[in-house]
Amino acid sequence: MKHINIKWAYLLLLSLIWGSSFILIKKGLTGLSPLHLGALRTVITAMILFVVGFGSVKTIAKNKWKWIAVSGFLGSFFPAFLFAIAETEIDSAVASILNSLVPLSTILIGFSIFGIASTKRQVLGVVIGFIGTALLIFEGAELNPDQNYLYAGFVLVATLMYAMNVNIIKRYLHDVKPLAIATGNYMIIVIPALIVLLFSGFFRTETYEHPQFGMALLYITTLSLFGTALAKVLFNKLIHISTPVFASSVTYLMPIVALIWGVLDDEGFSLLQGIAALIILLGVYLSHRR
Repeated sequence: MKHINIKWAYLLLLSLIWGSSFILIKKGLTGLSPLHLGALRTVITAMILFVVGFGSVKTIAKNKWKWIAVSGFLGSFFPAFLFAIAETEIDSAVASILNSLVPLSTILIGFSIFGIASTKRQVLGVVIGFIGTALLIFEGAELNPDQNYLYAGFVLVATLMYAMNVNIIKRYLHDVKPLAIATGNYMIIVIPALIVLLFSGFFRTETYEHPQFGMALLYITTLSLFGTALAKVLFNKLIHISTPVFASSVTYLMPIVALIWGVLDDEGFSLLQGIAALIILLGVYLSHRR
């Protein structure tokens, strides 16, 4: 009984942390550009992981490093910028709902690129999920005519990258410790992130003189510490004490948390968008149901 309660506690805590990530990105953009935010998030997370898991990289075999690098860019580096760019135009709650397409994208990538077989129910789940996506985007564009909903495409590209990363880890890095993968990822991508910071004007005086710079930096530090570094450890622990199927159910709860934050931050959200979100989650459920 105690074991059951612990896994539910981990699940709810992860949902709260990851569901809050989208509003933290939105708040971070009040004092930082998308390039600054994405690069800074990467650098801060790298510093945290180096302290916690630097010793673990010794366990990574030489022939695994090319996949560690690919995994780092697809699973962490590019998505950090893509979500930041997307949230300059679309609401954080919408971005979180679109992010729940990752399991469906994983099935598509697994089937089309890695040759992993899919069931009819999974295919149906993918179709339903993307119908919900189209409905969510079109309704959002109508509800918020001042926002450019083409930027939702940045989130969709990020979900495909996440999906490729999952399949790469499953195929080529299944025998590498999760902490070693994460630390190795950031050992690779911290250098290009620093280059982006250098050439994006982050170190200019006007960046620090922005009235919201201090608060934005606090939001991104919080995001890096909890939404990336700590969440990875919690998720790995959740898989250990439960099952991958149970752990993946965090996908259903994250948008609820993000939607609550969005409503509290005066983001517009219609009934039809709520229905579209439920359609997407139905597709995710069907694709993962045994």
